[in-house]
Amino acid sequence: LTSHIIYNKTTSDCQLIGPVCNISMFPCSGIHVDSPPIIPTLTTSYAHGTSSTSLLSATLGECLLRTVERWPDREAVVFVQDGVRKTFAQFQQEVDQAAAGLLALGLKKGDRLGMWGPNIYEWILFQFATAKAGVILVSVNPAYQVKEVELALRKVGCKAVVCPTQFRTQKYCDMLRQICPEIESSSPGHIKSTRLPDLRSVIVLDSRQPGMFHFEDVMQAGSSQFVQQLQDLQKKLLFDDPINIQFTSGTTGSPKGATLSHHNIVNNAYFVGKRVGYTWRPNTRICLPVPLYHCFGSVGGGVCMGVHGTSLIFPSAGYDGKANLAALESERCTFIYGTPTMYIDMVNQPDLAKYDLSSVEAGIMAGSPCPPEVVKNVISLMGIKGIIIGYGTTENSPVTFCSSPTDNLERKSETVGYIGDHLEAKIVNPTTGEVLPLGMMGEIMIRGYCVMLEYWGDEAKTQEAIGKDGWYKTGDIGRMDAYSYCRIEGRIKDMIIRGGENIYPAEIEQFLHTHPKVKEAQVVGVEDARMGEEVCACVKLVEGQDCRAEEIKDYCKGQIARFKIPRYILFVTSYPLTVTGKVNVFLSNMFITRSCCSVSTCVEVWGLSG
Repeated sequence: LTSHIIYNKTTSDCQLIGPVCNISMFPCSGIHVDSPPIIPTLTTSYAHGTSSTSLLSATLGECLLRTVERWPDREAVVFVQDGVRKTFAQFQQEVDQAAAGLLALGLKKGDRLGMWGPNIYEWILFQFATAKAGVILVSVNPAYQVKEVELALRKVGCKAVVCPTQFRTQKYCDMLRQICPEIESSSPGHIKSTRLPDLRSVIVLDSRQPGMFHFEDVMQAGSSQFVQQLQDLQKKLLFDDPINIQFTSGTTGSPKGATLSHHNIVNNAYFVGKRVGYTWRPNTRICLPVPLYHCFGSVGGGVCMGVHGTSLIFPSAGYDGKANLAALESERCTFIYGTPTMYIDMVNQPDLAKYDLSSVEAGIMAGSPCPPEVVKNVISLMGIKGIIIGYGTTENSPVTFCSSPTDNLERKSETVGYIGDHLEAKIVNPTTGEVLPLGMMGEIMIRGYCVMLEYWGDEAKTQEAIGKDGWYKTGDIGRMDAYSYCRIEGRIKDMIIRGGENIYPAEIEQFLHTHPKVKEAQVVGVEDARMGEEVCACVKLVEGQDCRAEEIKDYCKGQIARFKIPRYILFVTSYPLTVTGKVNVFLSNMFITRSCCSVSTCVEVWGLSG
């Protein structure tokens, strides 16, 4: 066995490779990920991210306590529009107060509390308070309507719900009363509902409502008795306990509740933060426009704050591109998070040049496929040279591949980075499960500390997703190189089969983004009597530009295979979006399928917004 130190002149990185077996008895599968891999050691599409840093064996509450001890006076959270600022010491005090209050309301270890609302201070406060109290936080989509929220709360048996009275058009208290008319005649904490049999308490953040607690009631309820009970409880909390249930976006059928432990999300936040530089960047200030109910916001934001001591800056309760830019400038943010759609929106703000973004060193782009042209525009137009691409799924806590700030432009724009610390990934034939040669497309599968505990209360769906061998099936199609860098080609379910040819929408979308008149493109399959499916591109043009369908098709000729050239080109002004900023492909498909038989009127019909 020998070890080697490799020096990379381009990046000035040194990397320890080894010990390495000089006799090639087995194909190499491990790749050291303390720094970006510079030796192509993999021989098949299987990678194990080896690391010199151990996994953390701590609960979220323990991590926050250590951070508070190190930086008590550093700002933990800033909610710009609401004028809320809390240091770590202040935040810790209110977390303990809220946690003791939850115990006083009768919540016990393992009970579920639904958090339903936009990006407000109380969301992140209850994220940490529930973790401290041993209560499982259920992240409820703030855009859910009556039937959706009823299904979600009943599915996981929520004992309590926390929400504002309303936000924009969402009237949360009214919707809860529709589901549970018994609330009106109940005393707070004693709700008995036919449709939500587990629900006992509703905590309203900003008004007093019949049968519901006010936020201040909870904060005042934690007497010395419950403070002591909270302290005693800490010895009984295990890092493998479930801490969070996140609903995956169900496009067909009902959403599933991915159940994550302290161990899942604490380690994911720690190792992703370590890779992007939170362990060495001084006083990182993250602009966080992504929703807290989503893993990107709650783990990449909230848990990273508790683990690494980063400061979180929330520009607005709901997404607002101008508010993001204003917060970056006024709060001197050094980091920004966003989905590709959010970055596209910011890059295309007409007054982008007036904002001083000189403090912004880096950012993370994740949540959906990142077109290379969007990455390049963020670097050139926003000046964020340290842009980082991440990939993962809610079921994987969420990040499994992530680039490095020092990666070159090609790797940042063409891949989602390399395998995470202590994780395994393989690319397999979806039919046979066979591990594929390097560079071949197949389904991405993940194994390691990040894999969820289960889909709450759904053993059958859990077994479909996680094999007895511990591998999680992502349903995503990708390819891996010898350094473990991964390229995402699309979703198995989104794959278009045209006359027997397999077509991945992401590949066409990335090409269309190179057209100078195209601001954004989404590609979907539509039914066709002869071919089975045809390719349809929904194109949003750069403001002030005019374009014809034939111009787009001509641009594709000779650049991509003929069978991939869209038969239908629809020019749109907006896309139906999920609250996380992703395009709602399910709604898009329904609309387009009905519209493609009348393409001439399609532009006038399309007008769905987020």
